[in-house]
Amino acid sequence: MTSLAELTSSQWINRITRQHDAQIPQLELYDSYYEGEQSLSYMHPELLRRLDNRVRQVVVNWPELVVDSLDERLDVTGFRLGGEQSADRELWNIWQANRLGLYSEQAHIDALVLGRSFAIVGTNEKKPSAPLVTVESPFDVHVDLDPRTREVRAALKRQYADDGDGDLSEAYATLYLPNETIWFSSDSGGKVWEETDRDGHGMGVVPVVPLVNRPRTRRRRNAVPRLGRSELASILPLSDAACKIATDMMVSAEFHAMPRRYALGFDKDDFVDSKGNPLTPWEAVAGVLWASAKSPKDDGVAVGQFPEADLSNFHNTLNALARLVASLSGLPPHFLGYSTENPASAEGIRSSESRHIKRAERRQRSFGDSWNQVAQRVLHVRDGRVPEEALRVETQWVDPATPTFAAQADGVVKLYSADKLLPRRSARRALGYSDAQIRDMETEDRDAYARVAGGDLAAEYGTKPDPATEDEATPAERPSVGVGSRLRPARAVQFREADYVGSSTR
Repeated sequence: MTSLAELTSSQWINRITRQHDAQIPQLELYDSYYEGEQSLSYMHPELLRRLDNRVRQVVVNWPELVVDSLDERLDVTGFRLGGEQSADRELWNIWQANRLGLYSEQAHIDALVLGRSFAIVGTNEKKPSAPLVTVESPFDVHVDLDPRTREVRAALKRQYADDGDGDLSEAYATLYLPNETIWFSSDSGGKVWEETDRDGHGMGVVPVVPLVNRPRTRRRRNAVPRLGRSELASILPLSDAACKIATDMMVSAEFHAMPRRYALGFDKDDFVDSKGNPLTPWEAVAGVLWASAKSPKDDGVAVGQFPEADLSNFHNTLNALARLVASLSGLPPHFLGYSTENPASAEGIRSSESRHIKRAERRQRSFGDSWNQVAQRVLHVRDGRVPEEALRVETQWVDPATPTFAAQADGVVKLYSADKLLPRRSARRALGYSDAQIRDMETEDRDAYARVAGGDLAAEYGTKPDPATEDEATPAERPSVGVGSRLRPARAVQFREADYVGSSTR
């Protein structure tokens, strides 16, 4: 039996392809639900046949809401190396050069919907100092993990070229191994691969990093191996039920707006249009006014209508499903449009978001570990090694909580004022300012201190008075220099540089 270390490139491709192909149907299912393109469930086939195309499916896209509400709280703001107090500028410049502010959002959405996404680090031929980082879909990329270390030991990316007629004749593949990257092409749609190029980078690690959502230590032996779990796994049945109820409600609303009518003593030949042409059953039912030359007294006919339908049962069912989705997904009830007669207070709303915020923090921890590995791969590609401080790199995120700015500022001021429990730089970071903005603030603080320390106190408050005119002014016209005045002499005020300048420990 051949060990994995002895597998050839073709054997690696066949191994990963089998694993990947087995998971494509599940990925397509989750993707269709997020995009709101799932088929209608729980509908009787005979009813679908009778309605034909006259009634469209009503999609209540709760899967999109569940994913997007989490993604909105997952924004990367920088990377901080071990031992550093501020974010690393070079890593952030590489992040921006690769437009990862945009593409990281796509990676997070794919990971939440499909269970994982991928980031690939490579050499940038145009600018070697800024390695290339691309975000990849799990439809194109799959990895093989070491069961002991859980590290990626091989990865495969496949792409197919459509010739315009729906035939996938041309295919391309890239096999990523710890010490080399191999490119392949195929003229048979991926049935037979031919090697086209090879790069022996010698990194010792695969330059493909998976972003895994809700990872597990293991699954049962006979389960299909897969990375992560979709946020939609427990929501799909409830979403199907909501779409069914909403569609039924629209069908019922058709008869609610135009109540069911009955006619006794008629046959189908009596229902004709103004030109004498017979009406279809649907046109007869949907007609606003029925007219007949027959007389109820002479011919024994009767026309009437049934009582109107009440749609409250549909509303109650949708509210019940919304509560179930909120309990499973951690979403606050008001996110799903569910409300009671007594509106929740501001404190109640924040309390209802606690589970949702905690789930966002867990995703930041999971995805942050993957982005840490991406940062290490970037430094490895650029410098040929990973510096020691990069082994403790930390991804910085926006606070996932949603307090008001006034409440957050009040808490930060109290912590800063209480014997400097929170340093000045950390206080500004807690208020949501980026490290670049904090550096600009500290520069302005140093400039202000330099002016004050130089005795130019009046420059802080306006134009200096002319000594000649000041001597001639009356006491009432002279500015006050009391305790509450802003124009106190410099000798009456004590200034500390630490009050203006953020020290290296802040």
